[in-house]
Amino acid sequence: MDATAAELRVLGCLIEKQRTVPDAYPLSLNSLRLACNQATNRDPVVEYDDETIRVALAGLSRRGWVRLASGPGSRAVKYRHLFDDALGLSHAEISLLAVLMLRGAQTPGELKQRTERLHPFASISEVDGVLERLIERELLARLTRRPGQKETRYCHLLSGDGASAPAGDEGEVASGDRFSELEARLARVEEQLTSLLETLGRSDAPDALAVDADENASIGDDGVDAGTATSDVELTGADPVASDSAEEPV
Repeated sequence: MDATAAELRVLGCLIEKQRTVPDAYPLSLNSLRLACNQATNRDPVVEYDDETIRVALAGLSRRGWVRLASGPGSRAVKYRHLFDDALGLSHAEISLLAVLMLRGAQTPGELKQRTERLHPFASISEVDGVLERLIERELLARLTRRPGQKETRYCHLLSGDGASAPAGDEGEVASGDRFSELEARLARVEEQLTSLLETLGRSDAPDALAVDADENASIGDDGVDAGTATSDVELTGADPVASDSAEEPV
């Protein structure tokens, strides 16, 4: 799915207001603009004008997620969502998706707290169960944990422009294909390294650096090869031991 950020903000507001202020639902264009631009329970906070709202409503209408709901004699054009019917979503599922549309990626604990007015979950484990069902339907993704984070966060997959996750999170969506690719690349690097070591005659780097024990024994304490020293003496014909008692001629 590739809904825009504006479309998802409008859709999320329609779902939220349907449950929190049912007497004011469906919403007029003006009410939708105020709901989209409110400073509380929104991330990020935006400043949409009427034209932005109209374009978003037109896009949602083409998807079959929103329709006009103005009754006979109504003085203002009003809109309602059809999102749950279009995708076959339960009350719990659409509530979680709506909060993710309005506030970005969140943990199960945050979702339980922030969906209280839309759908009261009995426990976090119940939230986890609904999240798993949405993941199976490819409407939701589990984000990888950042260093120091203890809880897993989730984001929706309704947008094609990165609006589902806060800035910096676009590359964090867990992907089995991505991990498989990294493992395959690592395996290729290991194979290339092994082949290179074998070509150099160093199939085991630590053994290649080791000094042969017999070779080490042939080297004297002063670092001179004993065999080499003996050969040098034989070639010169000199007595290997110099005599200090030889008399000088008179």
